Amino acid sequence: MTDPEREHDVRLPSHQVRVLEWGPPEGPLVLALHGFPDTALTWRRVAPLLADAGWRVAAPYLRGYAPSGIPADGDYSVRALAADAVGLHELLNGDERTVLVGHDWGAITTNAVASDPTSPYAKHVALSVPPFSRMNPTRRTLGPWAGALVRQPLRSWYIAYNQVPGLAEPSFDQLAARLWRSWSPGYDATEDLARLRESVPDHEHARAVVSYYRALLGPGVTPALAEPVRPLLLLHGTDDRCLDPRFARLAGATTIGGAGHFVQLEQPQRVAASILSFLA
Repeated sequence: MTDPEREHDVRLPSHQVRVLEWGPPEGPLVLALHGFPDTALTWRRVAPLLADAGWRVAAPYLRGYAPSGIPADGDYSVRALAADAVGLHELLNGDERTVLVGHDWGAITTNAVASDPTSPYAKHVALSVPPFSRMNPTRRTLGPWAGALVRQPLRSWYIAYNQVPGLAEPSFDQLAARLWRSWSPGYDATEDLARLRESVPDHEHARAVVSYYRALLGPGVTPALAEPVRPLLLLHGTDDRCLDPRFARLAGATTIGGAGHFVQLEQPQRVAASILSFLA
């Protein structure tokens, strides 16, 4: 099953949010957040597996990604993304069982929410980006990570590229295709890139999407730097070419073999099994 069973809109203070849903309407909620450059349909392979286990999976298009709206406040900080996740818990009728799952920027958001002792979510799952606070090797442990520390800035070139106004926007389609190819070698992203073009159809939406990176330099990044204090599962592909898997292992992540950065699409059965085991 690929297509969602339901599709509807909810309203956050700054914008309207399109939400895709799989699973029984009365089931406990899993809120699944996508990353960059991606859409809510990144969950189309994992969501049905969670739904088969009785969970209701809701995947929103994040702020700036059509058909969700471009936020009136123009805020793309981690603080704003975390506030959206907390707001969606109430809007989607979450309860004390509700789980937050995120990939890439969705993972950054999930890690930030998990750092708040008042998080309304019972458990949290982050894919492909561990908490920043856990990716700092000490002088004693630096040896095994030296290669990763040297190579990671080269892999993260796109972060600097996205900082320059007017540079990333006109080349967004080419940038996205390049990142998918390099981050998940061997994965055919044809369908995902077609969905992404529908979600980022013009310069305005491209500016919104890359503004997540520009907001990293502002004060709203603070929640992303905090140490998670709520239950958190970390999953990471062994072939990830975006963030070196050695950083994930340093952070305590469970690695998924045969998967690159888009682990939820490449190994959905393993990802779903890991999530369900954690929730049990």
